[in-house]
Amino acid sequence: RFRGEGYQEGYAEGSHVGVVEGRRYGSLHGAKMGSEIGYYLGFALTWQCLLQKCTDGKNSKKLRALNSLIGMIQKFPYEDPTYEKLQEDMEKIRGKFKQVCSMLNVQTDFTNGTERSSLTF
Repeated sequence: RFRGEGYQEGYAEGSHVGVVEGRRYGSLHGAKMGSEIGYYLGFALTWQCLLQKCTDGKNSKKLRALNSLIGMIQKFPYEDPTYEKLQEDMEKIRGKFKQVCSMLNVQTDFTNGTERSSLTF
């Protein structure tokens, strides 16, 4: 009887701790992914505005790549954590971002918030 009660209490406590830890882990990694996607979208929208002002023929290919990146980001399922292709789609977005950076001759320097440099004067 005591072993059964101990098992039930341990199972309930473990389930509670697992839910808390899972929620914390999901929040942390969800925030990192949201930050990364937000960076890519801001980058793409800024360059899109800059390139639309120039009417060179060279910029049409760059604009198509930027529009493709923006479209991929807009179609990304932010609200669905059970989406099966989440990592696959994220890798495609990262690849497209690298391609755009290469076309624009810009360094890909995205860093997470935990890797911030300190201010110096």
